[in-house]
Amino acid sequence: MNHTFAELFKQLGLASDQMGMESFLRAHQPLHAATRLEDAVFWTPSQSFFITEQTVQDADWAELIDQLSLALR
Repeated sequence: MNHTFAELFKQLGLASDQMGMESFLRAHQPLHAATRLEDAVFWTPSQSFFITEQTVQDADWAELIDQLSLALR
C-alpha cells in the first residue's frame, strides 16, 4: 500500500495539513545526525514505538519514515 506523507503525520497523531507538517518540521530541525529518528526527544512513547516497529519490520510506512528522518536533518 502506498501512503502519503500527510497520512504518516496523521498516523503519528500530528497535524497533517501542509501548514501543520511544515510547522512540525521547522520546529524540530535540525535533528542531529547521530540521533536515530525514533530516539528524538519530541516523540511520545507510542510514536517512537510505531516508528521503531515499522522500520524494523520494513513495513509499508518504512519508506515514508525514512523520508521524515531526512526532512528533519
